[in-house]
Amino acid sequence: MEGVMAKKTATPGKATILALGKAFPNQLVMQEFLVDGYFKNTNCNDPELKEKLTRLCKTTTVKTRYVVMCEEILNKYPELTVEGLPTVKQRLDICNNAVTQMAIEASRSCMEKWGRPVSDITHLVYVSSSEARLPGGDLYLARGLGLRPQTRRVMLYFMGCSGGVAGLRVAKDIAENNPGSRVLLATSETTIIGFKPPSADRPYDLVGVALFGDGAGAIIVGADPDYSIEQPLFELNTSIQHFLPDTEKTIDGRLTEEGISFRLARELPKIIEDNIEGFCKELMGIVGYSDAGDYNRVFWAVHPGGPAILNRLEKRLDLLPDKLSASRRALMDYGNASSNTIVYVLEYMLEESLQMKAKERVDNEWGLILAFGPGITLEGILARNLAI
Repeated sequence: MEGVMAKKTATPGKATILALGKAFPNQLVMQEFLVDGYFKNTNCNDPELKEKLTRLCKTTTVKTRYVVMCEEILNKYPELTVEGLPTVKQRLDICNNAVTQMAIEASRSCMEKWGRPVSDITHLVYVSSSEARLPGGDLYLARGLGLRPQTRRVMLYFMGCSGGVAGLRVAKDIAENNPGSRVLLATSETTIIGFKPPSADRPYDLVGVALFGDGAGAIIVGADPDYSIEQPLFELNTSIQHFLPDTEKTIDGRLTEEGISFRLARELPKIIEDNIEGFCKELMGIVGYSDAGDYNRVFWAVHPGGPAILNRLEKRLDLLPDKLSASRRALMDYGNASSNTIVYVLEYMLEESLQMKAKERVDNEWGLILAFGPGITLEGILARNLAI
């Protein structure tokens, strides 16, 4: 966020977020026009499925999204709209190029805000659930950005919606264990890998059509910032990860000859609701917040997996309506863009911080960065907002 000036100083040795960036494909989809376009593109005339997707599009709360899919791609690869054809090669040809380009653009935007040269990047953490190749997207991103050949790289593949916070956890560990390092975390996703025509046999596909979007995000992470040229935004105090036993099939994704196929159990929001409180208390207790009333004393940067998850979290923790506003705004403007979305939430969180600062409010210094993914895996970071 340009113009954000750090008021607080970071704890020595603790990793901080130094800049944020994002990028999107050119195709903007308005939710109100999605249904007709999707059924036209897939040559489907099923009125029952069309009515169901129309309902889903309203309940997701999404207003706009960006997608790689366009008429040019459909004209070149018409087989993507035909049920049962082996198209994984075609999908990966599109996805591999698309995610690299978006990751490059998001990273360049991030580094421009950071203000230091690309040669100062020492490590790269690359996250995606939308590509598969050897060498991986990390190498193509490094080459596209002109990173030094000595840059140390890490890839996190197929972590789904929790990938962005998982990548932030890994970047934090690298930054704190390598003095002077500057870590570029890049996430990039496209739904083309799972694009399919509507089918009554795959009800979750319609949920994906109504909810998911494409894009990329980037974050610079480093400890002990140089305040003469760097502006730390968030301190990453403590990170934890839990998986919930016997929930492996709750979010089930398989790479097949037709691309990725997902199955999502209806009980996912309830499972998260039942397990989120203890997870959050473990993080909040580190700074002495242990009572139920403390939930509204911290900020909440939550990956918006969908409105049901946000609603259940809000209800279980009795959060004030504005506590999840950054997450709801990100969902409305970009849809669930998988691992990228937490970057968009953090940008909105900074925007809200500036508004708080203008009103001379000084609460919400501490907060949680949360995401939920396959496993079911809970990712969380106790963070400190340095911009207020």
